[in-house]
This record gives sequence, structure tokens and C-alpha cells, in this order.
Amino acid sequence: MSRFLYWIVERIAEAHSWLLKLNDAYEYNFSDKELHFLIIGALGMAMIFVIHPIFKWLVKHNHTMVISWFYVFTLIIVITFAIEIGQRVTNTGVMEFADIVFGVFGFFCMFFVFSIIRGIYHLILRLIRRKRMEAEETDEE
Repeated sequence: MSRFLYWIVERIAEAHSWLLKLNDAYEYNFSDKELHFLIIGALGMAMIFVIHPIFKWLVKHNHTMVISWFYVFTLIIVITFAIEIGQRVTNTGVMEFADIVFGVFGFFCMFFVFSIIRGIYHLILRLIRRKRMEAEETDEE
């Protein structure tokens, strides 16, 4: 996991350097704030164009729990990073990547248990409905 994150950070650093060279080469002279405004704004819109159709499809096929999971997973990542950065800034703890990994893993494990319980619950509901339908069919005969 840490190797993957380092790979992402390296790609971001390369893109950052490329954009700065592009800015200098064409003498646009965008400030750092203007570049962030343009790049993050464009990145966000690109993500909307990709993610929105996927989420629409998930809603149409009654998979709203998947959307909830993605949203909460994103928040968990942000919160765990914020906690670790906060510990570093305030010297109230040690900023460790392992803490982030274990926190996210805790969410995965607890969601897995929740999924099993939810699956059993929905299975029981289906069985009850099936029994009711069978009972109604035999009453009609």
C-alpha cells in the first residue's frame, strides 16, 4: 500500500513539474494559486464526468450502498490524514503512515462484518416474502 501511495505521489510531482515548465515555457505567468484554481478545477470536473454516470447507473440498479461506501471511504481517508497531520502540527502524537493504514483497515473490517449481517438480514426477508407468497398461492387454490 505504501509503495502504491509513493508511486502516486511521484506521478503527482512529475505532473506538477511538467505544469510548471509549461507555465514558464509559454510565459503565462500564472501564480501558484491560479494554477491550483485551474488544475484542481479541471481535475474535479473531469472526475465529475467520469463518476456521475457510474453513480447514476448504480442508483438505477439499486446499488446506493456502493455510493455510500465510496463516500464514507473518501471521508475516512481525509479524516485519517487530517488526524495524522494534526498530530504532527500540534506535537500531540507521532505522525505515522501505519496509523492511516490501520484506521482504513478497521473501516474495511467493520464494513465487512456489517455486510455479512446485512446480507443475512436481506436473505431472511426474502425467505419470509417467499413463504408468504407461497402461502397466498395455496390459499387462492
